[in-house]
Amino acid sequence: MPKAEISWKRVTEDGQKLQVYAHQVGNEWRIFQREKRFDVWRRVEEPPLEDWLELLDALRRSIQRRRWVPKDESLLMRRIRERFPEADLGDPQHPV
Repeated sequence: MPKAEISWKRVTEDGQKLQVYAHQVGNEWRIFQREKRFDVWRRVEEPPLEDWLELLDALRRSIQRRRWVPKDESLLMRRIRERFPEADLGDPQHPV
């Protein structure tokens, strides 16, 4: 059974409001966004660090509710570190 999508809203630097969602396919996370409710979802090929950190935060909260497992968190953290080695992920076991 596939896991639920994780979604959030954010505002870009120029004030544009976006709806964003992510879902996991294998070991890969796919992130999509749209501006308004009836717009078409577009895949974001190079998501900004802000989206990855929002996804990590939501995933950590979902682990508490047993919707995801800690292994998913470690895989996501590894993916973020590959793309943004300077990012602070708030993990005391792996200081930046």
